[in-house]
Amino acid sequence: MEEFKQVLRRLYLGSGAEARRFRYALILFDAVTIVFFVSTAHLPHGPWLSGFSLLAGVFILCDFLARLWVAKDKREILFRVYTIADLIVIASLLLEPFMEGNLAFLRVLRGLRLIHSYHLLRDLRRDSRFFRTHEDAVIATINLLVFVFVTSTAVLVFFLDLENTETPYVDSLYFTMATLTTTGFGDITLPTPGGKLFSVFVMVVGVALFVRLAQAIFSPQKVRHKCKECGLVRHDPDAVHCKHCGGLLNIETDGAT
Repeated sequence: MEEFKQVLRRLYLGSGAEARRFRYALILFDAVTIVFFVSTAHLPHGPWLSGFSLLAGVFILCDFLARLWVAKDKREILFRVYTIADLIVIASLLLEPFMEGNLAFLRVLRGLRLIHSYHLLRDLRRDSRFFRTHEDAVIATINLLVFVFVTSTAVLVFFLDLENTETPYVDSLYFTMATLTTTGFGDITLPTPGGKLFSVFVMVVGVALFVRLAQAIFSPQKVRHKCKECGLVRHDPDAVHCKHCGGLLNIETDGAT
């Protein structure tokens, strides 16, 4: 059993090529399941969809238990916001066949793990020069996309009248983008008090995410390289000396543009 634990620890926490491929495969699984759950959120969940949900829930539960088993600080893992999101998703997937109502929007919370994973970030920084150069913009973009998907699915599940539309997800996405950008065409509205409060939430959070994305795109790009003297990790791509302490830097780069 200890040998099996060491294998899992190497896959989840290691830095070798095999471990990186394993973690990228898990991220790909996350992305595929999120797209599937979002695209089927408005459909009646018969035996096939319920069975797939149950199977995905079991797989994600095994992944969660494996991460917890190999973690050095299990208490810290349990109190992370993304762990709580995972537990909500697992519960919604495993309990859905036995419950009434559509819990599809809860599964999209797993999208938070697509980028907010320490080891994924570490792998991308090592393997992708593009990610190293545009990390802030990539993360801000994914944060915005996750918010749009979660919000659109919540509108689809809780507020949209499915009997009066032939394109339910398109309508929910359209409403989300119109509200998020404060365009407010008004052809699709949420007239209930709860819908109005939800619209306010979308506008406030959406504008903040848009501003963050704009800052990441138009502000001067920085690269991550830890200064050996003071520990500063964000520097200009062509920096030779640390702006904080003046220490000598040795940033790997193909040259500034």
